[in-house]
Amino acid sequence: MYHPKEYYAGKYDIVVVGAGHAGCEAALAAARMNKKTLLLTISLDAVAFMPCNPSIGGTGKGHLVREIDALGGEMGKNIDKTLIQCRMLNTSKGPAVHSLRAQADKGEYQRSMKRVIENQENLDLKQAEVISVKTKDNNITDVVTKTGAKYETKSVILATGTYLKSKIYIGELDYEGGPADMMPARYLSNSLEEKGIQLRRFKTGTPCRVHKKSIDFEKTIRQDGDNEIIPFSFMTDKIKIDQIPCYLTYTNLDTHKVIKDNMDRSPLYTGKIESTGPRYCPSIEDKVVRFSDKNKHQLFIEPEGAKTEEMYVQGFSSSLPAEVQLKMIRTIDGMENVEIMRDAYAIEYDCIDPTELKRSLEHKVIDNMFFAGQINGSSGYEEAAAQGIVAGINAVRKLDNREPLILDRSEAYIGVLIDDLVTKGTNEPYRMMTSRAEYRLTLRQDNADLRLTKKGYDVGLVTEERFLKFEEKKNQISEEMKRLNDITIYPSEETNKILLGIGSVALKKPISLFDLIKRPEVSYELLEVLDKERPSLKREIRMQVEIQIKYEGYIKKQLKQIDQFKKMENKKIPENIDYNNIKGLRIEARQKLNKINPDSIGQASRISGVSPADVNVLLIYLEQQRRLKSGSGNIE
Repeated sequence: MYHPKEYYAGKYDIVVVGAGHAGCEAALAAARMNKKTLLLTISLDAVAFMPCNPSIGGTGKGHLVREIDALGGEMGKNIDKTLIQCRMLNTSKGPAVHSLRAQADKGEYQRSMKRVIENQENLDLKQAEVISVKTKDNNITDVVTKTGAKYETKSVILATGTYLKSKIYIGELDYEGGPADMMPARYLSNSLEEKGIQLRRFKTGTPCRVHKKSIDFEKTIRQDGDNEIIPFSFMTDKIKIDQIPCYLTYTNLDTHKVIKDNMDRSPLYTGKIESTGPRYCPSIEDKVVRFSDKNKHQLFIEPEGAKTEEMYVQGFSSSLPAEVQLKMIRTIDGMENVEIMRDAYAIEYDCIDPTELKRSLEHKVIDNMFFAGQINGSSGYEEAAAQGIVAGINAVRKLDNREPLILDRSEAYIGVLIDDLVTKGTNEPYRMMTSRAEYRLTLRQDNADLRLTKKGYDVGLVTEERFLKFEEKKNQISEEMKRLNDITIYPSEETNKILLGIGSVALKKPISLFDLIKRPEVSYELLEVLDKERPSLKREIRMQVEIQIKYEGYIKKQLKQIDQFKKMENKKIPENIDYNNIKGLRIEARQKLNKINPDSIGQASRISGVSPADVNVLLIYLEQQRRLKSGSGNIE
């Protein structure tokens, strides 16, 4: 372990280590909540860096960005300023799984976020490698950098991404290195292990980048953005830009042959890489092996920015040798003469077991030490940013002796993400998907502001101006739904002609506009001809009205399910229970409960290895303790 000569460098309320997507949100949240905050990054060029795909959002991930924005975060506003193409995914399905995805101008996204951080009051940004976090009696005291700078602090948020003892793999070549050949963080892992924090190795990777002018786009399929761009941030009114297209092409049997012929040179298959990679974002060699029955795999060629010729080849992540990468990519339609500008690589890094954390993202043993992002075993910019804003909020609330902000699984995708990590743990880089959310009909991306803006306002991140705008929107939705319910349409020749013209059925009795919109083939927009006094409303309000009306029955059903869920979440478990002393619990349940130390019966029920019978034993035990405390006697 390296021990520099230390010197006192200053005092902060909160120090954030790492300025990726988690660190940026954490530091901004802490500073905006009036704490003197220091953001340390191994390189100023790493601020909000996108080492992999140059995009924000996507299935499940778009929900997270919207929720971050509703809480008062920055990611949504930043991508709205710097996107070069935007699409709404899954539009052929219901609104619960609609997800925004935007191509970012990678360099401008970084510069824009860096400017926001540099101009934020209460926030200092410095380039330095943190080598140790110091504690006394399990309380944070200082953070020390490689140059010996010692910053006194009350709280630390570790958002180190994939930099901890990171190692790059390209075929037979391996070397210490961070993402995109940045410097790795060599020493901080040792400091964490000395404090009893268990580390493990995960792996991820990234595709090669190719020169735009070397691609024959005539042989690819052009992918344009949506005609109307829907912003990520609820505060962005309109986005009007000339969008830049992406392109679709496919691997083929020749590509697969090159890969199979060189599998003995892949560190994934030679045993050189022993760590676990992301199942839902496999390398191309992994896909060829796992899906050997497929003759092709789709690849998206995506621009890295408006002022660069670099193109990202999505779906072509690899750790094969550089010469093999070139050989296999040149078998693909449109890429026969392609020039690789940056080789693909795999990267290994240290991360923690997230079950060591509370749902506030604070460590269970070390007070005021918070963790956010890929160090917690997650993958993705959006997952990182979501954890970052929660860690930032809760670090401040802990210093202020206030209860943490805990978003449960019925309130937000952020709640699902954090609960999955700290309750269930993860054996591979965790990726958010809509299928992970039990209540996805009520957790839509379109209503994230209705769900979370009040919470953001209560913790002090959402401004008064924004909250008033939100209240106005909520009132307009409510008033419009009431107005539609109060308007009755009567059967007439003209009315029935209009309805038949839009593919609906004629009226036989009077009906309200509200109930008419419930018909599958009828939309709010199509009924304008029957609605003579319709007010002028923004698109997002019209859409919200229609969704709430059409899915009213399903939403009510899900709200009942949420009520049952809340009852279990509200059955709190006292801290420091020794589950070994509870008769009737199975040995595995005792071990798991003692490790996770759940804060509620609901959380306990989601722990792998805890059965419904164990939950019943817990419920009886808690009732016994309640009666003993109240003096009403024991229960049989």
